[in-house]
Amino acid sequence: MPALAVAEPDAATTAQSTAHATRSTSAHGTRAAAAPSRAPATTNTSATAQGARASSAPVRPAASAPAPASSGESIVVTGTRETGRRARDSLSPIDVVSHQQLAATGQPTLRDALSLLLPSLTTPTGGFDTGALTDTISLRGLNPNETLVLVDGKRRHSTANIYADPGPQQGSTAPDIDMIPMAAIDHVEVLRDGASAQYGSDAVAGVVNIILKKQPSGFHAQSISGITSEGDGFQQGVYLDGGLKLGSRGWAHISGDFVHMDPTYRSARDNRTNTYVNNILGQPEQTRETVAINAGYDLTDAIQLYGDATYGHRHAQSYQNYRLPSSLSAYPGYAALYPYGYSPLETLNENDVEVKAGLRGEYSGWHWDLSSVYARDFDDIGLENSTNTALYAATGRTPTSFDVMGFNNTTITNNFDLSRRLHFGFWPYAINVAGGAEYRYEAYSVGTGSPDSISTPYGYGSGADALPGTNPANAGNSNRDVTAGYLDLSTHLTRAWQVDLAGRYEHYSDVGNTQTGKIATRYDVNRRLGFRATISNGFHAPTLAQEHYSALNVSPTAARGLIAVNSPGAVANGASALKPERSTNVEGGVIAEPIQNLHVTADVYQIDLRDRILPGGSIVGSAAQSALALDGFSLPASAATWGSGAVSANWFANVASTRTQGLDLTATYLTRLGNYGRIDWDAAINLNRTRLRHQSDSASGAPLLDAQSVAYLTTAYPRSKIIFGGRWTQNRWTVGLHEIRWGQTTDELTWYAGPLALNGNHIYRQWHNEPRWTTNLEVSYRVTDRWTATLGGNNIFASYPTKVPAANRYLGAPQYYPSTSQLGINGGFYYLRVNYDL
Repeated sequence: MPALAVAEPDAATTAQSTAHATRSTSAHGTRAAAAPSRAPATTNTSATAQGARASSAPVRPAASAPAPASSGESIVVTGTRETGRRARDSLSPIDVVSHQQLAATGQPTLRDALSLLLPSLTTPTGGFDTGALTDTISLRGLNPNETLVLVDGKRRHSTANIYADPGPQQGSTAPDIDMIPMAAIDHVEVLRDGASAQYGSDAVAGVVNIILKKQPSGFHAQSISGITSEGDGFQQGVYLDGGLKLGSRGWAHISGDFVHMDPTYRSARDNRTNTYVNNILGQPEQTRETVAINAGYDLTDAIQLYGDATYGHRHAQSYQNYRLPSSLSAYPGYAALYPYGYSPLETLNENDVEVKAGLRGEYSGWHWDLSSVYARDFDDIGLENSTNTALYAATGRTPTSFDVMGFNNTTITNNFDLSRRLHFGFWPYAINVAGGAEYRYEAYSVGTGSPDSISTPYGYGSGADALPGTNPANAGNSNRDVTAGYLDLSTHLTRAWQVDLAGRYEHYSDVGNTQTGKIATRYDVNRRLGFRATISNGFHAPTLAQEHYSALNVSPTAARGLIAVNSPGAVANGASALKPERSTNVEGGVIAEPIQNLHVTADVYQIDLRDRILPGGSIVGSAAQSALALDGFSLPASAATWGSGAVSANWFANVASTRTQGLDLTATYLTRLGNYGRIDWDAAINLNRTRLRHQSDSASGAPLLDAQSVAYLTTAYPRSKIIFGGRWTQNRWTVGLHEIRWGQTTDELTWYAGPLALNGNHIYRQWHNEPRWTTNLEVSYRVTDRWTATLGGNNIFASYPTKVPAANRYLGAPQYYPSTSQLGINGGFYYLRVNYDL
């Protein structure tokens, strides 16, 4: 099969790829020789650090670490069970992003850096409550739970902190990729294709495979300091990593990050005070420390011991709606503490750890990999600057800080993988055979709040204001066992035509069995033109959090409960047990080099997703109050004066079937300027549309979704995202300039003023978050061979999302709608980056 594009990888990527090829070991633990020989490759050095990456053309590093002259190219380990496959030869679209490109964005988090590089990847605009304190990503306009995250080919554990607030991310407990040090990342491979048959649950929209650094020498230090265009939100990140040899047969690479982010304040005037005292809308304050170690040791010439470990600690806090001084007039103890009113702060103290160990080697021609991963994410949720007025009335005590709940997610994963390249007399081409088995144990725990935070009958009144503590009736432990087996066969039908077949069986002790399969094929017409296609089915098993989480969130004049699907309150209203989401994925694409140095890929896709999991069957008013009471939740006494629709409750359900269709288009081009350097041009587009095909009904025959929930499923992600620009490099200078167009989102807004305000009739205002353009610019200068300084800015002209109409802002403050995944709410961000390489 002819090669279509070649790129110059950065030194780190080249070193890793060489190591993979030398040892014939993939990140999956399966190994095989390369496909049949191909025609001579053309040379492409076209790629940039800021734009999206063509799947057929791996990327060039940023100016902070100029790439050496090389005729090599990136080797990918995602979406294939073969070793030595190049990104340009992939049967499915794969983006490759190096650690230099991540750093070039100036973003302190991996999540936000990827969102500026890849059109198909989006992040939430913002968030409320504890949901704002965990970082998630989405592919192709689907919930974060439908994107699988791997680290060196092994499944990454998920966060224990569920996104519980309404929005397209609701219910997600996806892996928090920012708990992996950015300094530890060599590159990221993003497979934009369904891959459940290869990797299991959650790979519906695609796979993000984070490849860790493995260099046995060197040292790298980086500092990124930045501030927003409003003069707030100061951010400081320090990133360190280095490698060392372990005798003559081993190596280790150690990395660490420290990141601090000040809060931002983007609220409009509060209707009650006509001041900016309500800080509900903005970036949460966050401090994060993460470390990682990755190591390998050759026990013999045929057996390697390997392992890695990551640890992350995060402290973060998010503002809640401001409470008026008049709310404390009957409680002199609290009134003395908060003479000007108060804004509760939800806090998160998170400890996240993952440890992996394995053996891999070769025996009688078979390549084998045996590994085990232990992971735990613990989240302690607290509440500062709050009250429990009933507790004060009963005891005379006035606590202001509460421990309200805790979540723990534990995962133990064991894998055994085999692969071999076989030759048969009846077939002219080698057949790569791979197979394996997996056992995974998952446990999820919800801990109770402190006695002072809990509502009656277990505590006092309605509990801590803003977020009552979890009561014993809603706490507990749950777990399940998952067993799986897979088989993967790949070969060539002709010299130019290759095919890959994969099948997987999984058994979940709580939701039953699943079978998935995938067929991928590619045909290369000549060295400049190729076609590829895949068809597969996939699934996302409901998480333990979706099955067992319950909480009540209380605002000054409203309350919203999310109750467990198997709880008395939900069952009394017709709830039924959750089923896995199931998908059918179809994709087709073309890879072309129409002229020298111009590389283009275009892929169309369709994802039919059935039994989607979101909260459904929302109940309001007296029905909601009754359901909450059955589950042990109490409301404030003031709830009697709220509107009929001010109290609501719902639970997770299989609510609907959707169809997502889209197009991914990437292009790169190189212009050589002789003594004046070079310009690497790039452009990438994602067009995406989701439509509702069917929605489920409750036991009473009523639809489970209202117009607002349908919008979360279908129009809360951008219809398009476009990234284009270029990077000029000349000697010690590099200048990068890129434009991003964020497409429209459409939402159904709740009325908070006028005759329709909180009436419980589910009548909403359709509202369009209009497209926005942002400009990203950076200028780098390599001061010495070891020091590089960069000045840059993202969204340098400070574009903001469309403002929400005044009648649809709760208390007037949230002027931007954070329950979308479009443009962020912070405005411009300007930074200084300094790199040191030894």
